[in-house]
Amino acid sequence: MKIAFVGKGGSGKTTLSSLFIRHLAATGSPVIAVDADINQHLGAALGLDEEQAAELPAMGGRLPLIKDYLRGTNPRIAGADSMIKTTPPGAGSRLLRVCEDNLVYETCARAVELDGGAVRLMVTGPFTEADLGVACYHSKTGAVELLLNHLVDGRDEYAVVDMTAGSDSFASGMFTRFDMTFLVAEPTRKGVSVYRQYKEYARDFGVALKVVGNKVQGQDDIDFLRDQVGDDLLVTVGHSDWVRSMEKGRPPRFALLEEGNHLALKTLQAAADATYESRDWERYTRQMVHFHLKNAQSWGNERTGVDLAAQVDPDFVLRECAAAATA
Repeated sequence: MKIAFVGKGGSGKTTLSSLFIRHLAATGSPVIAVDADINQHLGAALGLDEEQAAELPAMGGRLPLIKDYLRGTNPRIAGADSMIKTTPPGAGSRLLRVCEDNLVYETCARAVELDGGAVRLMVTGPFTEADLGVACYHSKTGAVELLLNHLVDGRDEYAVVDMTAGSDSFASGMFTRFDMTFLVAEPTRKGVSVYRQYKEYARDFGVALKVVGNKVQGQDDIDFLRDQVGDDLLVTVGHSDWVRSMEKGRPPRFALLEEGNHLALKTLQAAADATYESRDWERYTRQMVHFHLKNAQSWGNERTGVDLAAQVDPDFVLRECAAAATA
């Protein structure tokens, strides 16, 4: 299952995504955790110190390798230089599976040991002043979009992505790549503003969206969120001494997380798992192609000097039983 955590900066989405990742690991589920935020904090939230987090290999810095691996023997893609972040897979492309070993994971992922198990952690890499001032930083998150476009995940397998804060997630079609999107919102007008933006964007693409109320202090906060987001409010989370200790770099055993927060995480997993039966791989592939053609026309063709529409394989549908190219 592909799961995104979104929300405005400071909403607590990285903290909640890290708790959800810990919860999944504790159940023994295979997990790929991806930090696609501008500010890279997921590693620290999973217990890495500053030096360990700084040593994580940046996907954004390994785009040529990722592209070359994923294109495989696809005859519609002449080379890595002609791939962009939205390039869809086709016959001959190499697909990724959650539990396998492959060159992309070997190069870009690192195992993070949690007290409930281990997860693979992947990061876009740190964003520099140059990225924000001169170049478009979305080029780095393009590595994550390519990963999701080529990832074949099944029931009880999870890819959890901590997304860029605010509405920046809509810079491409990556927001349609998920089975479930959890929007973390504080009980304030600013806290729910991103929800309204996301709801509007998501409506036309069938994106499953649930709100997680964070920093909730009482019934009045719950009533406010319910009034603002209605039935999209899935669960609320309040103060956590466990999280406070984790933020100080001294996390207790995960089993000691407050019972109410454990129940909230189980609710998130149940909501995500419930989307499995309604998976529509054909729609998923159509949306992938839609955003590829849109990006090709707006900037990709000019950037690469080729007609990127020709990369679309009309007979290919990404699905769990899709065959990957041989290595």
